[in-house]
Amino acid sequence: MKSYYKINEISNLYNIGKDSLRYYEEIGMLKPARDTNGYRLYSIQDIWKLNIIKDLRNLNMPMEVIKDYLENKTIENTLDILNEEITIINKKLDQLKVQKNTILSRIKSLKEDAAENEIEVIKEIDIDERKVIVLNDSFSRDEEADFLIKKLHKKHEDKLYLLGNNYVGVTMDLVKIRDGVYNAYTSVFFVLESDDKSYDKVLPQGKYLSLSYRGPYEKTNKFIPLMMEYAQNNGYKVISDPIELYKIDVHETSIIDEYLTELQMQVTVDE
Repeated sequence: MKSYYKINEISNLYNIGKDSLRYYEEIGMLKPARDTNGYRLYSIQDIWKLNIIKDLRNLNMPMEVIKDYLENKTIENTLDILNEEITIINKKLDQLKVQKNTILSRIKSLKEDAAENEIEVIKEIDIDERKVIVLNDSFSRDEEADFLIKKLHKKHEDKLYLLGNNYVGVTMDLVKIRDGVYNAYTSVFFVLESDDKSYDKVLPQGKYLSLSYRGPYEKTNKFIPLMMEYAQNNGYKVISDPIELYKIDVHETSIIDEYLTELQMQVTVDE
């Protein structure tokens, strides 16, 4: 076995950039020798330290903690660092568990949405309150909706998983709808889990008219007036901006005919 390794060999062996190796030397974590030409020579002890540095950095452990450990190795300190590793790993496992449950939930809902067969039928349903994060802005085109959805997702990307179980929706301008304009929108939102404590507003519980359709979003222009007419004919009053909920969209399929959109209008008895 060789006693010393040059920086190129270490960089290739550990897939660590030369700048990182120089930085570790600069802060005193590594102390390579020099040959007669001034080239760095890394010893077996340096390689041992690199193993520790790499393992702990993979757990995002701060450099100052790693440096302090390497400079003060005792059985007690080694036990402390191992326990810290266990703590970090357990946090990662908890995060993975949450992500796994989110994916499993999305698989379930996506299968149910894909199998939805009550299409283009107006239904009266009761919906529990829903917590949402929202971005209020007026817009009229799909491209603008896409931009605002991306903007909202970017703001909350720590808690939103686009392939997860967070339905995406927009609210429609009820005043404009009553004037016969069906492409005026007032906000975009993500529906959160019911136990989420960080949200912007609540979509109220109550009676809603609901209609689901497959295909392009332009169909909304056809069905919104039909739902408004249904409300009037059945003694209901629409009391909030209608919702366009994207249950299956570009995030799940590239086939437009597979899109599933649900329109919802909250109503009350018109006295």
